[in-house]
Amino acid sequence: MAELRLIKDFPKKGITFIDITPKLADKNDFNEIIDKMCMNVPKNVDYIVGPESRGYIFASAIANKLGLGFIPIRKEGKLPDDLVYKAKYEKEYGIDILCLPKNDGYLNKNFYVVDDVLATGGTLKACKELIEKCGGNYIGTGVYINIKKLNNEQVDYVLEFDE
Repeated sequence: MAELRLIKDFPKKGITFIDITPKLADKNDFNEIIDKMCMNVPKNVDYIVGPESRGYIFASAIANKLGLGFIPIRKEGKLPDDLVYKAKYEKEYGIDILCLPKNDGYLNKNFYVVDDVLATGGTLKACKELIEKCGGNYIGTGVYINIKKLNNEQVDYVLEFDE
């Protein structure tokens, strides 16, 4: 069983970065995490949404395992502006913009957001805004690690962290 690595003062002073790569590299740990996260996905989900970049890892694996569509939410500049909905958000160490690729098939579909870590909730708020802009229904979120003291979000999670 692999251990998470905690890296103090990265990417800036005062932030503790949670390195999940040892868990991803251990096939048993990774499979167990995906299995646990799949158990929380509601039955009426049409799409699993994963924000760049570590959200892709979990969201695509869960979508594949459940036979659902996967939608990557990308950072600005990865697709032409006329092909995306945009949402600006603040994270613990800066401001960023996320983009959801446009698709007429999203209207009234149910979206479940999956990410690696939920800290302040900025990324999640941007994902919710993007789902609303495309005409979809946000129905929940699942994360591997929830840093509960930094947010008040109601989410499904595998680990709660008090760092």
